[in-house]
Parts: sequence; C-alpha cells; structure tokens
Amino acid sequence: MSENIRNFCIIAHIDHGKSTLADRLLEHTGTVTRREMKDQLLDDLELERQRGITIKARAVAMNFKRGGKTYELNLIDTPGHVDFQYEVSRSLACCEGALLLVDAFQGVEAQTVANAYAAMEHELQIIPVINKIDLTHARPDEVAEEMMNSLGTDPDDCVRVSAKTGEGVDALVDAIIEHVPPPTGDPDAVLQAMVFDSNYDDYRGAITYVRIMQGTVTKGQKIQFLRAGTQHEVVELGRFVPQREACDSLKAGQVGYLICNIKSLGDVHIGDTVSIAGKAPADPLPGYARPKRMVYCGLFPSDGQDFSELRDALERLSVNDPSFEFEPETSDALGFGFRCGFLGLLHMEIIQQRLENEADIDLVQTAPNVTYEIVNKRGETISIHKPQDVPDPGDVEEFRQPIVRCSVIVPTDFIGAVMKLCQERRGIQQSQEYLGAQRAMITYDIPLAEVVYDLHDKIKSCTRGYGTLDYEMVGYEAADLCRLDIMVNGKRVDALSVVCNRADADRRGRAVAKKLKAEIERHMFEVAVQAAIGSRVIARETVPAMRKNVTAKCYGGDITRKRKLLQKQKEGKKRMKAIGNVEISQKAFMAVLSDNEQG
Repeated sequence: MSENIRNFCIIAHIDHGKSTLADRLLEHTGTVTRREMKDQLLDDLELERQRGITIKARAVAMNFKRGGKTYELNLIDTPGHVDFQYEVSRSLACCEGALLLVDAFQGVEAQTVANAYAAMEHELQIIPVINKIDLTHARPDEVAEEMMNSLGTDPDDCVRVSAKTGEGVDALVDAIIEHVPPPTGDPDAVLQAMVFDSNYDDYRGAITYVRIMQGTVTKGQKIQFLRAGTQHEVVELGRFVPQREACDSLKAGQVGYLICNIKSLGDVHIGDTVSIAGKAPADPLPGYARPKRMVYCGLFPSDGQDFSELRDALERLSVNDPSFEFEPETSDALGFGFRCGFLGLLHMEIIQQRLENEADIDLVQTAPNVTYEIVNKRGETISIHKPQDVPDPGDVEEFRQPIVRCSVIVPTDFIGAVMKLCQERRGIQQSQEYLGAQRAMITYDIPLAEVVYDLHDKIKSCTRGYGTLDYEMVGYEAADLCRLDIMVNGKRVDALSVVCNRADADRRGRAVAKKLKAEIERHMFEVAVQAAIGSRVIARETVPAMRKNVTAKCYGGDITRKRKLLQKQKEGKKRMKAIGNVEISQKAFMAVLSDNEQG
C-alpha cells in the first residue's frame, strides 16, 4: 500500500547529528536490536568512521506500527559537507519529505541554509528539527527564532529532540507519518525507476540502488537501462534494513536494490531510468544535473609501476561516485598517471585516501588547481584544467577565473576578522544580514582558487571554530592571471607549473625556487633554478657545482700548468651543463608540491 510509505531524508550542516538521529530512528522503530546497535550504524565506510563524517548517502527501510497500521519509513542519510552537495541532491530527488536538522547550540549554519533551499527547489515537505536539546548550553528558543528569520519556518512546528538520549524521537516519528506525503506512483503502471546510487561487489557485480517511481519490479523480470541501452535479468532484489534483505518485488514508492549480474562498470549510470525490456518502456526520468568539477589535480603511482592497478581502482570508485572524473596523462617528471576532477578539496582528499586504503596504492599528487577559461586571439573560448594547457601569453586575449559566492555565518564579535580575511583574498562584499543578536551572515564574491586552498581552515581559525562557510558557483570573470613556470637547467618542469595572479607571481616564484634549491642534490655542474612567466625570468636560484681540486697534484712549477688544468675543468663543466640531465628526486617534488598547496 503506497499510502503507508514515507520517503524522507535528513539534511543538515556538518556535525549537527544526522547519523546519530538515524541511529535513534532505527532503534525506536525496532529495525535494529539493541545488541546489533553501534554508533553511526549507517556510516559503513572505514574512512567515515575514522573521520567522523558521512561521505556516501545510505538508504534504510524501517517498518513501524501505529494505530493498527504498519508504515514503511524509507530514510536516506546524507552527507553534510559542502563538497558532497551532489550526494544530497540525488537523495532529495528520491524523497517526498526532509528533516531539516539544526544544532540547539550552534544554530543555523551556512550549509543549513543551502540544504533548505535545495529541498524547497525539489518541493519537499520540510520538517524543522532542533537537535541536542540535552546540552547544558542549548538555546532552542533562540535557534527556532533564527530558523524563522533565515528560512521562514514556524517556531511552533519545530520538533525538539536529543539524538543522543532519544528524547523527542517518538514525536518526530509521528510528525514524519503526519506531515510527509505518501508517494504518488501507480503500482500497476509501466515500470519506471530512478537509479540514485550504486556500488561494486567483487562477487555480485554492480549493485544498483533504485527508487521505484511507477510500476512494480519482480525477481526474474527482464529490465533495461534506458540511457545505457542495455538489457538485464533481475537476479535478486530487495530492501536495506539496514543490511541487504532480499524480497520478491518492489512496488511504486519503495526504495531498494537490484542485482543483475552486471560485470561491465560502464553499464550503470547514476541518474539513469530502469524500465521493462521490450517495445514500450516508460519515459526516461529527468535524472540529475551533471556535477561541476571545481578542483583538478594529477594522481600518479609513486613507484611508476601500478598504473593499471590505479586505473582499475579509479574505475571501481567512479561507479559509485560519478561526481569525479579522470583521464590519463603523462608527466616528464612523474611518469604515467591520471588527471582527476573533484567537487572540492575535501572530496579530493577523500578519493585519495579511499584509493590508498581500499586499493593499497601509494600515490603522488600534484598541486590542485581550478578550471579556468581563456579567450584566444581567434575569439575561441577554451577550458583549462591544468597549467600546462595555458597557451603562450601572446595568444591570450582574455584570462577568466571562476568566481564563487561565499556565505559565511559568524558570531558578531568576529565580523571584522572575517571581512579582512575575505578582502585579502580579493573578495567583493555582496551583503551582510543579522540572523539574531549574536550571529550574522556575510556574503562575498571570491575567486575559487583563493577559496579551495585554505579559506575554510582560516575562517575556522579566526572565529575560534564558530564560523561556517558555504559557497556556490557564480560564473567566470576576467582577471590579470598568468602561468608561472619553473625551469631547472633551462627545461620546464611541467608538474610544478601553476596559474596564479600576476601580483603574486614574484613571491610564489621566489618561494618555489628557494625550496627547490634546498632539495635538489648537487651535480658536477652548477644548476640554475628559475621561475618564469612566458620568456621572462622573474626569480633565480643557483645550485652550486660539486668541486674537485684538480690542481692538488701540482706541487710546484710554473703557474701556467695550474691555469691549463683549471681551463680544462671549466670546459668539461660547460659541456656537462649543455648535455647533462638534472635528476630531481621524488622527495624534492613532494616537498615543493606540499609547499605549493600551502602557498
């Protein structure tokens, strides 16, 4: 009965207690016994437990009896960090309602506002929830007022709970049953299901997570993926309770999984539509907007041997995380590797750690950079994902950088410090509004390159941990940018090239040249380390040559004998410099790249 089904997700800022509330709901509905219970039950990636954050959205079905009826509550737990916004948007498309969770002490944060607007765009029924009311310094009344000021919710509608102690969870389940509308799909219509996630099992192949919009899917049925154009037989289907539990059919409105012995990773596309195989499949669903990759970096196996292993690991990861992309690239310095695109810096860090933990590959990562646009002299617009692709300065008509709108929510005492920080990063203030007596939201337009490196950490530092940041892409703007090249012995080192503002080029060039001079081992000839913009050298350091005293055996005689030996040595060094290669160790690269990221 689809009128007894409720599909909802929990959305909130990072660390406001989504995963803990999911635990209490599982416990309250009797889905998990107290013996099976453990903290953050739905965070099953090892990395999620290590870092205490949710990275992947997880679905779970809970059966709850109330008033003689059994309700099926399908919960999708979502991440809170700005980098995983794409995971949240996929979850919202599968639900009819959303619990908007706010910390009773920290109040409305930047991600809370962004997630609330996303839920409104999907026309979801929003239930405002104030969590952590058991804290001694909780201020639920003030937080309810903040939510009214910034999101327009009624303070009387706020459900007050403590996810830690379980207080108020009963009232919350009642609110979900009463306020979240049941799904509208017809179980007897032609099958139409949305693929909202997938993962790869070494024994079962690709496991596809679906929300059934219309119709019914049964075991043994022939289905087809409309976008991929492939047909498969359903070998197993079921629900998450919270582990996989097989069943015979899934009807309209239900959330579950399909196993179809799909061994080819390219056959499953997140956002695809599943329908019946044959002449009259259902219309394809709109799917999801393609995620915009903001940050690019090169990933190379550290010993140069595991290239094929790295490719297989990246393919496996891309099946259940379509928000990152990769393509092969070669570097003179680092060998064969991949150029990868990510949604943000945390996303990049998580992918790198998952590769190292799950595939056991030791990686070297180049300095991250954002996507730029260049208009050349012929009027063509080119997207630049890596500094090596930037054409010579003579062929550049206009250099554009991505601009993001940053919303920073801070206590009023720290407004000055945050404004100074944003202005140092070439930010332009757009607005400033007060959410209550103690908190304000400041909005700045800042170049993305200035945001991705360390703006979030710096805001946390200068606001003693109380400031929160959210950002969204605004567009591209022309700026005075240039490609800064590092040359060793007259040859450009492609892995160390960066795109930066012309005003910062001198400082950054000098810093990298100095660092390289300290890291490169001395050779038999002197080595010039230079930073250059186009053909103009802006900084230089020299690694001195190792000297051998060739006149040591001349213990007497005419001075011309010594001059002759010194001249011979000089010519030999000159010839060596012309034809010699400079070996730059992996350690030197790592030192400079890590320095670049902090720079």
